[in-house]
Amino acid sequence: MTTLTSAPITAIETHDIRFPTSLELDGSDAMNPDPDYSAAYVVLRAGEHEGHGFAFTIGRGNDVQTAAIRALEPYVLGRTTDDLGALYREMTHDSQLRWLGPEKGVMHMAISAVVNALWDLRAKQEGKPLWLLLSELSPEEIVSLVDFRYLTDALTPDEALAILRAAEPSRSERAALLRERGYPAYSTSPGWLGYGDDKLRRLCKEACQDGFTQIKLKVGADLDDDVRRMRIAREACGDDVRIAIDANQRWDVDTAISWVRALAEFDPWWVEEPTSPDDVLGHAAIARGIAPLRVATGEHVQNRVVFKQLLQADALSYLQLDAARVGGVNENIAILLLAAKFGVPVCPHAGGVGLCELVQHLAMFDYVAVSGSMEDRVIEYVDHLHEHFVDPVVIDRGAYRAPLAPGFSSTMRPESIREYSYPDGPVWASS
Repeated sequence: MTTLTSAPITAIETHDIRFPTSLELDGSDAMNPDPDYSAAYVVLRAGEHEGHGFAFTIGRGNDVQTAAIRALEPYVLGRTTDDLGALYREMTHDSQLRWLGPEKGVMHMAISAVVNALWDLRAKQEGKPLWLLLSELSPEEIVSLVDFRYLTDALTPDEALAILRAAEPSRSERAALLRERGYPAYSTSPGWLGYGDDKLRRLCKEACQDGFTQIKLKVGADLDDDVRRMRIAREACGDDVRIAIDANQRWDVDTAISWVRALAEFDPWWVEEPTSPDDVLGHAAIARGIAPLRVATGEHVQNRVVFKQLLQADALSYLQLDAARVGGVNENIAILLLAAKFGVPVCPHAGGVGLCELVQHLAMFDYVAVSGSMEDRVIEYVDHLHEHFVDPVVIDRGAYRAPLAPGFSSTMRPESIREYSYPDGPVWASS
């Protein structure tokens, strides 16, 4: 990557931060009834700048995730952001740490947190929002960030270069349109499973009034309840608003097919995570069994290799990458390129603390420099915990406004870190 030499990283600090969202059942679904949205948080210090990143968890185990991040300290101290392709590969290829995955689970999420913090640092050093920084790299620089090991039967470096070069001449026009119009969003906030019918009805109406043209409901615990809730949502939203459903991995393959068919009268736009995120062939069977209804998945997909297989097997209609589960920005670039190769729209997952802030940059980079399209694409939006970030997302008439501040929008307010640190922060010490 062509850049002036940046300041070396001199310190790394971590924080176990947890928010008691289970008290109001925010984030509740059929598989996760009482989540406490949490962040295993990392700060990298280099000269006058800091890089902030995190792994998203839902409470217990956040301390384990934080310890995994600290295990990467030797890789970043004394290093710079001048070659983030090489540094990413060094961390993912560590022969001993890799044994804990490989390239999946707690260790891989720790790498994601550190990689994302490195990119936040790099973008602040460059004085640009991350989506713009990535979009201004040359196709060759972007390809140098990707680890093509295990991918070349589906996507070669030359094919990736061709995708990026095709989008390159019109990047500036799309960046201008993005600043003017924003990026389409859909709202999950009405549909948490723990919400009562009156709250569901009210939030559906509010989402439509706010300009959202798609919402999402959690399903999968009880079919009769799902039929009732879908009827309420459809009546509140009308026929012109898309209603997606999300089972959060609750079903076996046959159950998924029969359950979705039972909800077909309400015209669900997609069914999300209908079965185990590791079951590529199961997703393909469900896709065949519910067609023409659509399958979406990705928030728990472990790495670029599983995404490759889902695409090769025609197992999904919408790819839902997650900014903080795979190996951070670098691996998500690989996944965006795979999706572009297979012609599958990317609709990122953002249900969690800080995930909206992160994924907007990846979707906007995809629009400007990779796919060149917003057609049939939306970013998830949940109206939780944005007030804890220095540069929170801005939603305007159902669309994400393009962030302008330098960085990855990942910096949490110092007072929030103090208040919600576990177990000694005031919020938890007094509970």
